[in-house]
Amino acid sequence: QVEVVESGGGLVQPGGSLRLSCVASGSGFHIFAMDWYRQAPGKQREFVASVTNIGSSNYSDSVRTRFTISRANDKNTVYLQMNSLIPEDTAVYYCHARLRVEGRWSDAWGQGTQVTVSS
Repeated sequence: QVEVVESGGGLVQPGGSLRLSCVASGSGFHIFAMDWYRQAPGKQREFVASVTNIGSSNYSDSVRTRFTISRANDKNTVYLQMNSLIPEDTAVYYCHARLRVEGRWSDAWGQGTQVTVSS
Protein backbone atom coordinates (compact mmCIF):
# COMPACT_ATOMS: atom_id res chain seq x y z
CA GLN A 1 0.00 0.00 0.00
CA VAL A 2 1.05 3.54 -0.76
CA GLU A 3 0.28 6.35 1.63
CA VAL A 4 0.00 9.96 0.54
CA VAL A 5 -0.01 12.64 3.22
CA GLU A 6 -0.45 16.39 2.79
CA SER A 7 0.58 19.03 5.26
CA GLY A 8 1.03 22.78 5.51
CA GLY A 9 -2.52 24.04 5.40
CA GLY A 10 -3.86 26.64 7.74
CA LEU A 11 -5.47 30.04 8.10
CA VAL A 12 -3.93 32.92 6.20
CA GLN A 13 -5.00 36.46 5.42
CA PRO A 14 -5.66 37.56 1.84
CA GLY A 15 -2.40 38.34 0.12
CA GLY A 16 -0.51 35.88 2.28
CA SER A 17 1.37 32.74 1.39
CA LEU A 18 1.38 29.07 2.32
CA ARG A 19 3.55 26.17 1.28
CA LEU A 20 1.87 22.78 1.09
CA SER A 21 3.81 19.53 1.16
CA CYS A 22 2.88 16.06 -0.02
CA VAL A 23 4.83 12.91 0.73
CA ALA A 24 4.21 9.50 -0.79
CA SER A 25 5.52 6.54 1.16
CA GLY A 26 5.45 2.79 0.91
CA SER A 27 7.36 0.19 -1.04
CA GLY A 28 7.57 -1.11 -4.57
CA PHE A 29 6.16 1.95 -6.29
CA HIS A 30 7.35 4.48 -8.81
CA ILE A 31 5.83 7.93 -9.06
CA PHE A 32 5.12 9.22 -12.56
CA ALA A 33 3.29 12.39 -11.64
CA MET A 34 1.88 14.20 -8.67
CA ASP A 35 -1.04 16.56 -8.73
CA TRP A 36 -2.78 19.01 -6.47
CA TYR A 37 -6.56 19.30 -6.46
CA ARG A 38 -8.83 21.33 -4.27
CA GLN A 39 -12.44 21.12 -3.22
CA ALA A 40 -14.62 23.65 -1.48
CA PRO A 41 -17.91 22.67 0.22
CA GLY A 42 -20.65 22.23 -2.35
CA LYS A 43 -18.16 22.38 -5.22
CA GLN A 44 -16.63 19.73 -7.41
CA ARG A 45 -13.02 18.85 -6.90
CA GLU A 46 -10.92 20.87 -9.31
CA PHE A 47 -7.44 20.53 -10.72
CA VAL A 48 -4.85 22.96 -9.42
CA ALA A 49 -1.39 21.89 -10.60
CA SER A 50 0.68 18.88 -11.61
CA VAL A 51 4.28 17.90 -12.13
CA THR A 52 5.55 14.82 -13.95
CA ASN A 53 8.57 12.62 -13.41
CA ILE A 54 10.32 14.36 -16.30
CA GLY A 55 9.76 17.76 -14.76
CA SER A 56 6.95 19.20 -16.82
CA SER A 57 4.34 21.15 -14.92
CA ASN A 58 0.83 22.33 -15.57
CA TYR A 59 -1.47 24.76 -13.79
CA SER A 60 -5.06 25.77 -13.69
CA ASP A 61 -5.50 29.20 -15.24
CA SER A 62 -6.86 30.49 -11.94
CA VAL A 63 -3.57 29.85 -10.12
CA ARG A 64 -0.93 29.96 -12.87
CA THR A 65 0.64 33.26 -11.90
CA ARG A 66 0.40 32.72 -8.15
CA PHE A 67 1.19 29.07 -7.38
CA THR A 68 4.30 27.03 -8.05
CA ILE A 69 4.53 23.25 -7.95
CA SER A 70 7.89 21.60 -7.41
CA ARG A 71 9.43 18.27 -6.54
CA ALA A 72 12.02 17.38 -3.97
CA ASN A 73 15.06 15.48 -5.14
CA ASP A 74 13.68 12.18 -3.84
CA LYS A 75 10.73 12.62 -6.26
CA ASN A 76 8.29 11.24 -3.71
CA THR A 77 7.70 14.68 -2.25
CA VAL A 78 5.98 17.56 -3.95
CA TYR A 79 5.35 21.12 -2.82
CA LEU A 80 2.79 23.72 -3.72
CA GLN A 81 3.92 27.25 -3.02
CA MET A 82 0.85 29.46 -2.88
CA ASN A 83 1.33 33.21 -3.02
CA SER A 84 -1.06 36.15 -3.22
CA LEU A 85 -3.82 34.04 -1.74
CA ILE A 86 -7.41 35.16 -2.17
CA PRO A 87 -10.58 33.98 -0.42
CA GLU A 88 -11.52 31.96 -3.50
CA ASP A 89 -8.51 29.75 -2.79
CA THR A 90 -10.22 28.48 0.38
CA ALA A 91 -10.65 24.72 0.03
CA VAL A 92 -9.39 21.37 1.12
CA TYR A 93 -6.27 20.70 -0.93
CA TYR A 94 -5.61 17.11 -1.95
CA CYS A 95 -2.46 15.54 -3.23
CA HIS A 96 -2.82 12.89 -5.93
CA ALA A 97 -0.06 10.53 -6.97
CA ARG A 98 -0.05 8.71 -10.28
CA LEU A 99 2.17 5.70 -9.92
CA ARG A 100 3.10 2.20 -10.87
CA VAL A 101 3.07 -0.37 -8.11
CA GLU A 102 3.77 -4.08 -8.48
CA GLY A 103 3.68 -3.75 -12.26
CA ARG A 104 0.31 -2.02 -12.41
CA TRP A 105 -0.78 1.54 -12.94
CA SER A 106 -2.44 2.96 -9.88
CA ASP A 107 -3.07 6.17 -8.04
CA ALA A 108 -3.38 7.35 -4.49
CA TRP A 109 -5.04 10.28 -2.78
CA GLY A 110 -4.15 12.01 0.43
CA GLN A 111 -6.71 12.93 3.05
CA GLY A 112 -6.42 16.63 2.34
CA THR A 113 -5.25 19.71 4.16
CA GLN A 114 -7.49 22.70 4.83
CA VAL A 115 -6.52 26.08 3.46
CA THR A 116 -8.59 29.01 4.65
CA VAL A 117 -7.98 32.51 3.30
CA SER A 118 -9.80 35.03 5.43
CA SER A 119 -9.25 38.30 7.23
